Amino acid sequence: MRTDTTKKTTHPVLIFWIIAGWVGFCLLPWYMVEDGLWSFGWLLDGYPFDTDYAPAAFLIAKGEKLWLAPLLIALALPLLALGRRKSDPVYARVLILAGALGFGWLIAQGFGIGLRGFAYDWLNALFGELGDRQFGMGYGAMICASAFLFLLTQGIAARGAINGDVFVVGAIGGIITIVTAFVFFPIAKMLFAAFITEDGAYSIAVFFAKFFDNRLWGLGCLWGARCGAAWNSLFLAIAVAFLTTLLGLAFALVVTRSGFRYKRALRALTVLPIITPPFVIGLALILLFGLSGSVTQFVSDLFGVQPTRWLYGMPGVLIAQTLAFTPIAFLVLIGVVEGVSPSMEEAAQTLRANKWQTFRTVSLPLMRPGLANAFLLGFIESMADFGNPLVLGGNFDVLSTEIFFAIVGAQYDQGRAAVLAMVLLFFTLSAFYAQRAWLGKKSYTTVTGKGDAGVHPLMPNGLAIPVIGVAFGWALFTIIVYAMILYGSVVELWGVDNSLTLKHYVTAFAIGMNEHGIHWAGSAWDSFWTTIMIAAIAAPLTAAVGLIAAYLLTRQSFAGKDAFEFGTMLSFAIPGTVIGVSYILAFNVPPIEITGTGVILVISFVFRNMPVGVRAGIASMSQLDRSLDESSLTLGANSWQTFRRVILPLLRPAILAALVYSFVRAMTAISAVIFLVSAEYDMATSYIIGRVENNDYGLAIAYSTTLIFVMLAAVGLLQLLVGRVKIGRRTQHATEKAQ
Repeated sequence: MRTDTTKKTTHPVLIFWIIAGWVGFCLLPWYMVEDGLWSFGWLLDGYPFDTDYAPAAFLIAKGEKLWLAPLLIALALPLLALGRRKSDPVYARVLILAGALGFGWLIAQGFGIGLRGFAYDWLNALFGELGDRQFGMGYGAMICASAFLFLLTQGIAARGAINGDVFVVGAIGGIITIVTAFVFFPIAKMLFAAFITEDGAYSIAVFFAKFFDNRLWGLGCLWGARCGAAWNSLFLAIAVAFLTTLLGLAFALVVTRSGFRYKRALRALTVLPIITPPFVIGLALILLFGLSGSVTQFVSDLFGVQPTRWLYGMPGVLIAQTLAFTPIAFLVLIGVVEGVSPSMEEAAQTLRANKWQTFRTVSLPLMRPGLANAFLLGFIESMADFGNPLVLGGNFDVLSTEIFFAIVGAQYDQGRAAVLAMVLLFFTLSAFYAQRAWLGKKSYTTVTGKGDAGVHPLMPNGLAIPVIGVAFGWALFTIIVYAMILYGSVVELWGVDNSLTLKHYVTAFAIGMNEHGIHWAGSAWDSFWTTIMIAAIAAPLTAAVGLIAAYLLTRQSFAGKDAFEFGTMLSFAIPGTVIGVSYILAFNVPPIEITGTGVILVISFVFRNMPVGVRAGIASMSQLDRSLDESSLTLGANSWQTFRRVILPLLRPAILAALVYSFVRAMTAISAVIFLVSAEYDMATSYIIGRVENNDYGLAIAYSTTLIFVMLAAVGLLQLLVGRVKIGRRTQHATEKAQ
């Protein structure tokens, strides 16, 4: 039985949030300081009396920003709940009232008052000109808002929601709030542009005019002409998802179901493509298979075949995307394949099933969650990618590049970009629901609280030969592509002057000494250190949010669960270009004013990459028996302790997948970064694109090569820190020794 907490009259979590609210209101700057959230120079620059750095309490005391005064009532109300039992109806009512009043007022005044006073004409008509203004939220406002939110969720839990579990209710409330603020709100603001006419009015006719454009839905490919961008994107995404899932499964089987000795090297090789800026892979493919590529010229000389531009179009984009996104499928599938219980496979063999029958009837069906999630992620990644189609697409139009040109091209048509984004979103959500329908409500649990010292059987020979052949063939191709990238970084002028040189590395990463010590003289150092810092902050936040969301989706039942899952996937379905522009539109003015700061980069990476943590967590947690949770709860642990001590240690593959993916994508992201970088916060990819635009390919490739080695080291370090799941199983190596 659970321990009875209703007799306690001291509530440490409640006390914490009451104190946090008062600290935010009385001690911390209420508005965003000029240098951003990560600067603390305000402590020595007029704090707390300067209006720019003053806490809300000081502003009110000076007779300024009096619209903040009602928050004092909301901060004082929770004090009435202290000393009361959770079973007391007054306890829940007070916290719900305080939280709703405080959080609601913060939102209302944040959107109602902006940089020019009242934000809406009807407020001016009702109250007259304000004669004052306010800026975006700072430390104080954010902490105060968090306090009100979690006071509200504690009150809801006290009323019996989800068995009165404070952690679960708080986690649901917190994730819903941040997903709404940083996913739904900016995307909704962008998509509304689909209905805006040139004079600023709203019209559904303008939407339909752009929606039924022949460039979007044309079927000219049926008679040899060009197909519409929508059909191109759909066919490409299905092909990429299918190929990446097969290749990811092949690599996972080689690592877990074969006697191959160099598994660590194979693991490292599979993650190489996701730690490389996509356009660099495209350039390497052009050097190999382009009109003047080395492979093209070799084949031409050998067989007397006229070189063609076959690479530009769907074939080239398909190869590049398959190369780039196979590691995602592998990272999702490796945890699922390792998680299949050897005991079940051994039981099948005990019943005289051969290796092939065991794999086909036991192992493969239990991998369905991983296969479905890998396919979904490959589909969405292909849909949202624009780097590879931009380099290799030629006349092969896809939705992501059409959106990009609609936004950054001469037309600057936000309405067309929004319509294209809606079509793209429809395709990705259709894939999402098709995946759910394929999985159904079957159970894929293989890890229970019972001991499991089994060993995974080797693949049957009929399967092992083609799987190993495919895996090694693709691995060899990957090695060749990266050898070309490395080669391109040490030649004078790629494809023209192939004399060896290190000048590109010297220009980018030169280090000198001066009277102040080490001088980072290279032109790339500023963007390099900024990128490392942003990625290191974003990665753990991404993993935390993603895995908590996965825990709620797999372990809890609550109203609106389907909408909750939809929200966690939405940001992944929208191209980065749209994310970047929508963030600028949404967060360039109060109440959240973070454009041009490092915070907006961190937030965009967290919510852009969060779905990988969610899908990897769901795939792994679907194999963990609920009896593990129930046993922990029966022994007196609460949900937070169960999640931290029981669930998380068994989710190390999912944690590693989320950390690795979010870190390297923050290091190599292009689309959203183009719009969100600033002079102070320049990222590596924007620097590289600048070099490419100036035709300085050697420096761009040298920088990219450096990033590859840095991220390989980071991936190894993350794997060392996270470790592997230890559930008492023998290893294949140990078994072979015993034999």
